[in-house]
Amino acid sequence: MNDLSNAVSIHPYFRVQEGKLQAFKELMDRFVVRTSTEETCFYYDFSVCGNIVFCREAYAGAAGLLAHLENVGACIEEGLTISELIRVEVHGPSEEIAKLREPLAELGPDFYEQVTGAQF
Repeated sequence: MNDLSNAVSIHPYFRVQEGKLQAFKELMDRFVVRTSTEETCFYYDFSVCGNIVFCREAYAGAAGLLAHLENVGACIEEGLTISELIRVEVHGPSEEIAKLREPLAELGPDFYEQVTGAQF
Protein backbone atom coordinates (compact mmCIF):
# COMPACT_ATOMS: atom_id res chain seq x y z
CA MET A 1 0.00 0.00 0.00
CA ASN A 2 1.48 3.39 -0.93
CA ASP A 3 1.13 6.77 0.78
CA LEU A 4 -1.86 7.71 -1.36
CA SER A 5 -4.03 4.95 0.10
CA ASN A 6 -5.11 7.22 2.97
CA ALA A 7 -4.96 10.54 1.09
CA VAL A 8 -7.49 13.14 2.10
CA SER A 9 -8.31 16.11 -0.11
CA ILE A 10 -10.10 19.31 0.79
CA HIS A 11 -11.75 21.57 -1.76
CA PRO A 12 -12.60 25.07 -0.51
CA TYR A 13 -14.30 27.61 -2.77
CA PHE A 14 -14.05 31.32 -1.95
CA ARG A 15 -16.13 34.15 -3.44
CA VAL A 16 -13.82 37.17 -3.45
CA GLN A 17 -15.28 40.61 -2.87
CA GLU A 18 -15.52 43.00 -5.80
CA GLY A 19 -12.17 44.69 -6.43
CA LYS A 20 -10.25 42.40 -4.06
CA LEU A 21 -9.11 39.64 -6.44
CA GLN A 22 -5.58 40.99 -6.80
CA ALA A 23 -5.19 41.13 -3.03
CA PHE A 24 -6.44 37.54 -2.78
CA LYS A 25 -3.96 36.46 -5.47
CA GLU A 26 -1.14 37.98 -3.43
CA LEU A 27 -2.43 36.04 -0.41
CA MET A 28 -2.36 32.85 -2.51
CA ASP A 29 1.41 33.24 -2.80
CA ARG A 30 1.70 33.34 1.00
CA PHE A 31 -0.50 30.24 1.31
CA VAL A 32 1.83 28.43 -1.10
CA VAL A 33 4.98 29.48 0.75
CA ARG A 34 3.60 28.23 4.07
CA THR A 35 2.29 24.99 2.55
CA SER A 36 5.59 24.25 0.80
CA THR A 37 7.08 23.41 4.23
CA GLU A 38 4.56 20.61 4.89
CA GLU A 39 5.89 17.08 4.41
CA THR A 40 2.40 15.54 4.32
CA CYS A 41 1.13 17.63 1.38
CA PHE A 42 0.78 15.76 -1.93
CA TYR A 43 -0.32 18.77 -4.01
CA TYR A 44 -1.54 22.30 -3.48
CA ASP A 45 -2.69 24.83 -6.06
CA PHE A 46 -5.23 27.55 -6.77
CA SER A 47 -7.43 28.23 -9.76
CA VAL A 48 -9.74 31.15 -10.48
CA CYS A 49 -13.04 31.52 -12.36
CA GLY A 50 -14.24 35.12 -12.29
CA ASN A 51 -14.31 36.07 -8.61
CA ILE A 52 -14.42 32.44 -7.39
CA VAL A 53 -11.14 30.99 -6.11
CA PHE A 54 -10.70 27.24 -5.71
CA CYS A 55 -7.89 25.57 -3.80
CA ARG A 56 -7.03 22.00 -4.87
CA GLU A 57 -5.07 20.20 -2.18
CA ALA A 58 -4.42 16.74 -0.72
CA TYR A 59 -2.64 15.38 2.32
CA ALA A 60 -1.42 12.13 3.87
CA GLY A 61 -4.44 11.34 5.99
CA ALA A 62 -6.55 13.37 8.37
CA ALA A 63 -3.53 14.32 10.47
CA GLY A 64 -1.86 15.91 7.44
CA LEU A 65 -4.94 17.96 6.63
CA LEU A 66 -5.37 19.15 10.21
CA ALA A 67 -1.68 20.12 10.43
CA HIS A 68 -2.08 22.12 7.22
CA LEU A 69 -5.09 24.03 8.54
CA GLU A 70 -3.14 24.94 11.64
CA ASN A 71 -0.16 26.04 9.53
CA VAL A 72 -2.20 28.35 7.28
CA GLY A 73 -4.73 29.51 9.88
CA ALA A 74 -3.60 33.14 9.78
CA CYS A 75 -3.79 33.17 5.97
CA ILE A 76 -7.32 31.75 6.09
CA GLU A 77 -8.40 34.42 8.57
CA GLU A 78 -6.93 37.14 6.36
CA GLY A 79 -8.57 35.68 3.26
CA LEU A 80 -11.97 35.67 4.91
CA THR A 81 -11.75 39.44 5.41
CA ILE A 82 -11.97 39.86 1.61
CA SER A 83 -13.89 36.72 0.64
CA GLU A 84 -16.61 34.35 1.70
CA LEU A 85 -16.15 30.61 2.00
CA ILE A 86 -19.05 29.36 -0.14
CA ARG A 87 -18.39 25.62 -0.29
CA VAL A 88 -16.05 23.05 1.25
CA GLU A 89 -15.74 19.41 0.24
CA VAL A 90 -13.56 16.81 1.96
CA HIS A 91 -12.77 13.53 0.14
CA GLY A 92 -11.06 10.43 1.47
CA PRO A 93 -11.30 6.97 3.01
CA SER A 94 -14.09 6.57 5.58
CA GLU A 95 -11.67 5.96 8.45
CA GLU A 96 -9.86 9.24 7.70
CA ILE A 97 -13.12 11.16 7.15
CA ALA A 98 -14.32 9.98 10.59
CA LYS A 99 -11.30 11.72 12.15
CA LEU A 100 -12.26 15.01 10.46
CA ARG A 101 -16.00 15.29 11.09
CA GLU A 102 -15.71 16.91 14.51
CA PRO A 103 -12.64 19.14 13.93
CA LEU A 104 -14.07 20.49 10.64
CA ALA A 105 -17.72 20.75 11.73
CA GLU A 106 -17.51 24.55 12.01
CA LEU A 107 -16.70 24.77 8.27
CA GLY A 108 -19.82 22.77 7.38
CA PRO A 109 -18.12 20.66 4.70
CA ASP A 110 -19.69 18.00 2.52
CA PHE A 111 -17.83 14.77 3.32
CA TYR A 112 -17.30 12.34 0.44
CA GLU A 113 -16.20 8.84 1.46
CA GLN A 114 -14.05 6.97 -1.04
CA VAL A 115 -15.74 3.91 -2.52
CA THR A 116 -13.39 2.58 -5.18
CA GLY A 117 -10.50 3.62 -7.39
CA ALA A 118 -7.08 2.76 -8.72
CA GLN A 119 -3.62 4.02 -7.86
CA PHE A 120 -0.87 3.95 -10.44
